[in-house]
Amino acid sequence: MSLPSIFNDVIGPVMRGPSSSHTAASWRIGQLCLDLLGQPLEKALVEFDKDGQWHTNYRDQGTTLGIEGGLLDLGISDERIKDTEGYAVEKGIAITYQISSFPTTHVNSMRVTATGVSKKEVQIVAVSLGGGTFEIRIINGFDAVLDGKNYELICFSKSNGLDNIPQANSDKIEFRFQENEAGTILHFKSSNPFPEELVNELNANSEIESVAVVKPVMPIIAGNETPVPFSSIASLIEYAEENDQTLGHIGLLYEKCISGLSDEELIKKMEELYKIIDGAIDIGLKGTYYSDRILQQQSHLIEEKVSKGKIKDSIVNRIIEYVSALMESKSALEVIVAVPTAGSCGTTGGAIRAVAEQYDSTHEEIISAYFAAGIVGVYIAKGPGFSAEEHGCQVETGASAAMAAAAVCQLMGGNAKQSLSAASMALQNTIGLICDPVADRVEVPCLGKNINGGVNGYTTATMVVAGFNAVIPLNQVIQSVSAVSKTMPSCVKCTGEGGLAITETAIKIKEELAERKNKQQATKKA
Repeated sequence: MSLPSIFNDVIGPVMRGPSSSHTAASWRIGQLCLDLLGQPLEKALVEFDKDGQWHTNYRDQGTTLGIEGGLLDLGISDERIKDTEGYAVEKGIAITYQISSFPTTHVNSMRVTATGVSKKEVQIVAVSLGGGTFEIRIINGFDAVLDGKNYELICFSKSNGLDNIPQANSDKIEFRFQENEAGTILHFKSSNPFPEELVNELNANSEIESVAVVKPVMPIIAGNETPVPFSSIASLIEYAEENDQTLGHIGLLYEKCISGLSDEELIKKMEELYKIIDGAIDIGLKGTYYSDRILQQQSHLIEEKVSKGKIKDSIVNRIIEYVSALMESKSALEVIVAVPTAGSCGTTGGAIRAVAEQYDSTHEEIISAYFAAGIVGVYIAKGPGFSAEEHGCQVETGASAAMAAAAVCQLMGGNAKQSLSAASMALQNTIGLICDPVADRVEVPCLGKNINGGVNGYTTATMVVAGFNAVIPLNQVIQSVSAVSKTMPSCVKCTGEGGLAITETAIKIKEELAERKNKQQATKKA
């Protein structure tokens, strides 16, 4: 899929865990690795490149949680994913980790060597691209691109110059093959399940050693696109004005073109995500607890102080309360939606709920506001993307602030041009924002950045509706984000090696959390 999808790349995935880059992407990689193996797993070695970003924090940021959940075939929202280590022991499956050096082109890389119960082995090199998106780029030494958006058939042979290569009888099935000193790989790709006769023919071919059927893991399957009637942000505004459409209408139309699905199907998908987001706020407000985190519940403190007259009630209070509740649900490994990432999941949902309550917005208006947020995220996904390891927090809470601003502006009655202006102003306010989570937990200063992002979205939307001028168009702001990220050192891009993460207090907190975790594990083993 050449263009980003709102559901694949911006609003989602539905997940548990602290980080979409670390946890959700790793889970998806693990799932595809299982499909490639094609048999029950016996053991797996997971390696991180010593020159990459993940080798410093893969445990504490939830990479192990994700890859183990995927390799153990647990759903990403399964309750058992909270203790994948215990589940692996229960199943007799050994998953080990190692810091190594291997060829890779991305800072968020892992190499996984999976061995099945019959001793079959598959080795992949995969990368996490931000927000739960990923690519498997090498399979058993062969170049590949698997991103979870298609049905795939991967066939291996130890020979070259195969005489009998089956041909797919459909122009909707892509086919490529590759030879090297290890043999040959045949790769079929389709937007639909493969015909049973093709799979049977491949399995019956004596020149082919193995056939792997790989299922899509992304919500929107590629290959069903129709042309989008606009491309640039300027042409989007022109189209919206000509057709008198809000940004939410434009977001829905865009996703219809990308997915091939109907309006009704897409609205239903968004309603399901909205229900999870709103439910996660309620869970957070009721109170959550998780031992391996820095901050326990604080979201209730706002209402307590308001009821006692210590704080004057305001919409800003509601934003703080709802954003905090979402972040607390995330940190307690409750089910959340990454919007656009897990580390920034509180901003958009918290701001939309607070403003929707104040404006008494209808259910339909709220769903449309999420589509408005989604189309802003699409243009950020097309630009720098959502990987803090590449660009810092300006593409996480910065992006979510821009998305929130567009959504809130629409709820306030703003048109498409105004919503995009609000997004521009909000993103302008976050250019250069670093990513420096304390103790590698996505809590401090992430909570404050999410709250600031929500308030940023609200204030910039208010400014635009009042008539303030954003001055710099959104597309140019997005370009600036990409340019600035190139000047930022890696130590302030989600490595735990810069910013607040290396303060005296942060180091002490990390040591205390590690000691607490070791004691809990020792108690569990005893």
